[in-house]
Amino acid sequence: MLIYIVAGERSGDLHGGNLIGELKTLLPQATFRGVGGHFMAEQGMVLFKSYKEISFMGFLEVLAHAPKLLGAVADVKKDIAACQPHLVIYIDSGGFNMRLAPTVKALGIKSFYYIAPKIWAWNTKRVRKIKAYIDRVFVILPFEKAFYEQNGVMADYIGNPILDAIAQFSPNPAFRAQEGLDSRNLIAILPGSRKQEIENMLHVMVSIIPAYPNHQFVVAGVSNLPRKYYEQFRRYNQIRIVYDKTYDLLSQAEAALVTSGTATLETALFRVPQVVCYKTTFITASIVRMVIKVKFISLVNLIAGREVVRELIQEKFITQNLNLELKKLLFSPIDRARVLADYDELIAQMGQPGASKLAAQKMASYL
Repeated sequence: MLIYIVAGERSGDLHGGNLIGELKTLLPQATFRGVGGHFMAEQGMVLFKSYKEISFMGFLEVLAHAPKLLGAVADVKKDIAACQPHLVIYIDSGGFNMRLAPTVKALGIKSFYYIAPKIWAWNTKRVRKIKAYIDRVFVILPFEKAFYEQNGVMADYIGNPILDAIAQFSPNPAFRAQEGLDSRNLIAILPGSRKQEIENMLHVMVSIIPAYPNHQFVVAGVSNLPRKYYEQFRRYNQIRIVYDKTYDLLSQAEAALVTSGTATLETALFRVPQVVCYKTTFITASIVRMVIKVKFISLVNLIAGREVVRELIQEKFITQNLNLELKKLLFSPIDRARVLADYDELIAQMGQPGASKLAAQKMASYL
């Protein structure tokens, strides 16, 4: 039995790796092939392409790389047709995966969507394509199941795989020593994992460092980008960069500055007060504001249905505002306590770990 999996970004690769690990236990005869990264490869999946070849964000960047992306779509379609897998599993990355879905459907291959596209946030008409081309979706946010089922799509809520990743994490007691960190309280900076978002975010994030001589700022770097790339952001001697150790950093951080995305939820689950930041090009932001259907951009606020963490977006993302919001989290006991209390409610709402295992069990039973 061949299962073909397509993950278009780093977080999808992580969750895909965990899913493969569970599927291997339930379906020992299964083999895996597809698009992903080292997490999926470590679980035995044959990589047809790396997600790095298709991981672009923002309207302008996608347009600029359109020939490359369309070429990759064509290549993956041909590979799926040649392999004739028993099942295709799409992981997030709706822009890429939904271009594959009609071909997969036409080939008569069953398809599941794991971590379904967030079409409830904007362009909700795309749910028609999900209904037409996807056999079943597996959602990770509590309110998504109702949205999909109201639109005629069979959906399962399986919890959030981030809970699995955090449950498997064991803090490294030697983290500070190994990374050359001193005894000052840590401020974590999570600027994202793509070059474009890092370039939009990190210069402003590090600009507030001189105002906090009693704190140590540590950037969560990712190894899929060259280390020399991060050196351009060393504007101040106080900054430190650690690579692929975000959870160790969050486990010791007093507060965090976080680029909107999955990392905002991870930061909340570690109970670290945060300021959520986001900035993109003027054109992209203008288009998004015309089509977006939700009040917030961070997963924390979306799940809670209200403002739990402050979001600094576009023109609000400036040094002065960032400094003001961080000071509240560090020096205002009332503001800090409110955020932590809201986090506790969020954590209770998220439920227990086991998303990867439950998703694998349901997928195996539907097969």
